[in-house]
Amino acid sequence: MIISTKINNPFTLGQVIQQSRMQQGFSQRELAKMLGINQKWVWEMEQGKPGVLMERLFLILEKTGVTLSADFEVKDVSGK
Repeated sequence: MIISTKINNPFTLGQVIQQSRMQQGFSQRELAKMLGINQKWVWEMEQGKPGVLMERLFLILEKTGVTLSADFEVKDVSGK
């Protein structure tokens, strides 16, 4: 099943990243290692931690009328 969601703030973006990571079976540490970054950065991203870049990004999107959305696959837990 594919989940689609509108992303209108850093928290929602973080939640989508977290859910997708978990569906793929990665820990934060594993994802961080694959990306060559610190696990703390993955945690902060998933928590929607505010930062200048994120605040500016979502402000620009709002002012320009651009919307973000994400699609990710959710595995069927029944095994079907």
